[in-house]
Formats: sequence, structure tokens, C-alpha cells
Amino acid sequence: MTTKRFTAFIAILLLLSGSIAIAQETESFFSISGLVKDARSRKSIGGVNISARGTNVGTVTNEDGEFVLKLVEPVKVREVEISCVGYINVKFSISKDMEQNQTFFMTPQSFLLSEIEIFSWKNPRDLVELAIEKVEQNYSTRPNLLTGFYRETIQKRRNYIHISEAVIQVYKTPYRQNADFDRSQVLKGRTLVSPKKNDTLDVKFLGGPNMPVYIDIVKNPDVILSKEILRYYSYKMGETTTINDRLQFVVYFEPQAIMDFPLYRGVLYIDQETFAFTRAEFSMDMSDRFKVTAAILKAKPAGLRFTPEDVVYVVTYKQLNNKTSLNYIRNEVRFKCDWRRRLFATNYIIVNETVITDNEEENISRIAARDAFSMRKSLSSEVAAYYDEDFWGSYNIIEPTESLENAVGRLKRLQR
Repeated sequence: MTTKRFTAFIAILLLLSGSIAIAQETESFFSISGLVKDARSRKSIGGVNISARGTNVGTVTNEDGEFVLKLVEPVKVREVEISCVGYINVKFSISKDMEQNQTFFMTPQSFLLSEIEIFSWKNPRDLVELAIEKVEQNYSTRPNLLTGFYRETIQKRRNYIHISEAVIQVYKTPYRQNADFDRSQVLKGRTLVSPKKNDTLDVKFLGGPNMPVYIDIVKNPDVILSKEILRYYSYKMGETTTINDRLQFVVYFEPQAIMDFPLYRGVLYIDQETFAFTRAEFSMDMSDRFKVTAAILKAKPAGLRFTPEDVVYVVTYKQLNNKTSLNYIRNEVRFKCDWRRRLFATNYIIVNETVITDNEEENISRIAARDAFSMRKSLSSEVAAYYDEDFWGSYNIIEPTESLENAVGRLKRLQR
């Protein structure tokens, strides 16, 4: 997949003005809820990985540090592990009578760099190339069927005007193959859209549930990790940190070439023992906003001016059965829109995220092309409206933040 094809994936549609593939019977489940905070600052930590040890089930905390982990009964798991970049892992035992909504404190990991760590990689690009060479060794060599929770929100100024959620399945071929036969499908979904007349500029994010297919940078190296692409960037080493109690090399990169499509700048985390990519944080180079606009804007009304402000990604991986697998993806797009001859522009923010909550390798089937979610469609056009709180059943989701819960209440009131 080319870089141009990747940037086209985040296309958004500006317009004036569902179907659900599979249903799941409600299962009995046991929930564990809590709040994760920094032990020193006492601040909540978002994006923390919550895993049922010995299984492939997990979720992440929301921006308020809150989580709910659902385990299908009969519950066989005895321990849950909490992990986050730069922190010591926290483990706790679970039982039927355990207290809910507990607060868990994570202690930042601190250590001194050894001389070997400082000098062993004088050329960080060599380190990145070694990690690329070890992809087949570190990532699955078998097809995988992932289950995940996807959410996208659109804000106009400070107000939410669109919220969509879905449980998705993602079929992935082995990592030694390209992503041409990888597909996503929507199992369950719902949406809320503002009915206010002054929100008639409808922003649609195309192909959102396909994020785990196209923004898996290890499976799609042409984004930033192909050897051909590496020469477009300069690299430098950062300070060592930890993820899941494992030491990580930290490599920063930024563009050193001018291309006819936007490049990226960011940071890569590489496991010091296995040389697996474990995390990537990167954003589009905004030095040429015309290139960024051409890359992400699919269509707009005549007379409307579109100005991109920022396009940011986070992609994380976790160890599972001695392999490294996709865990979490987040994409945030900030932009402004205004009509010609108007004095002020309106700020918009699109945030979409996917957490992989389950991963199967045994007895799985490829998702049929007719069931796959189309890149040309938006989730809000394909799923039913919001309704009962038990809609997700035993599926694990990302808990809504307080601001998102308030937004749902506001949009429901507007629709009455």
C-alpha cells in the first residue's frame, strides 16, 4: 500500500444538508470497573491497557482514566494487569465479591541509561531497519480474527454534533503478507447526530471502522516503515522508557525530503529484547497545508474554505502468546471551515479510536467481501440510532468520558 493510499484513507466529507451485519445473543458477564491514576501527581491516566492475564481479552481507559472490563461467565480469569508506557505494571486479583470502581495508582518507572544503551545504536535508522527485518519473527504468522470497539466523535467548537460507535471484527492475514485481503465488518453500531439547523454542515469520516486494516503501520510499512520510505526521514535516539515493564528504545523521526504528498514526524518505541515495534506516535507534517488538504478532504461544497490544523495518530501493540499484536489506534483531525466573505472560521475536531478487545487464531473464517465495511461509506450512515444502555451486552468498550456522556444527553434532548 502506498503512502498516497494511506493518506486517502482518512478522507473526510463535508456535505450540506444502517445496516448491521451480525447480531449477538446476550451473554452473562462479570464486570470489573475502576479508575487509574498517577501515584505521584494523582492525575487520571488515559489510554492505559487493561488485560485479563492469560487471555486475549482487554480494553483501555478513557481520557478520564476510567475503565470497565467485561469477562464472560463462567469467569476463569484470576488476575488483571494494568500497563502503560513509562509506568510499572499493576496486577490485582479478582473475585465475585470484589469492590467495584476502585482506584489503582501507577508508579512512574525511573532508571539510568547504561553506556551500552547510549552508544550501541549510533545510527538509529539501523535500529529501525533491524526492527523491520524482525517483523515476521515478532508478529503473527497465522491469520487472526480481531474483535474491537470503534468510536468516532465530531465536535463543532466545544459542542459534540456527532457520535458513532460500533463493535467490529477485523480479519488479518499473516504479517508477512500485505493487507490486500484484510477486512473489517460492523457487528453492532449506533449513532447520534445533532438536529440543530446551524449544524447543517455535516462532517463525515469515510471508512472509519477500517482503521485497524489501514493504520496498522507494521502490517502496512509503506506508511512510515518501508525501507524505501526511511530515506525520506532523519532519525535520532531518545531516552529509554518502559512499556509493560519491558525496556524500550525510543526513536524520533522527522521529514528530510520534500514529496508531492505529506510526510510525518513522530516517535517509535522498539522493544529492547525482541526489537518489535510496540508503539508509534506521529502526525502529518503541516508545512504545506495544500498537500494535507488534498490528502484528507474527499469533497466539500462550493464556496467553503477548509483549513487543516493537525492530523495526529497513536498506534500501540501488545505481547500475546509470545507474539506482538495490534492493540489500540487513535486518530485526531483538527480543522477550520468558513464560507467566503465571512469574518470568522468554525473549529472542528474529529476523534476516532479503536481498541482490540479480543483476538482469535483458531477456527476462524475470512470476512466475505459482501460483508466488509466499505471505504466509501461512513459509519453514521450505516448504523441505527442510540437506544438502551445495554446495547453492547458482554462486548468490551471504551468507557465514555464525562464530557461525552453529557453530550449524549444533550443530543438526545435535542432530538425530542
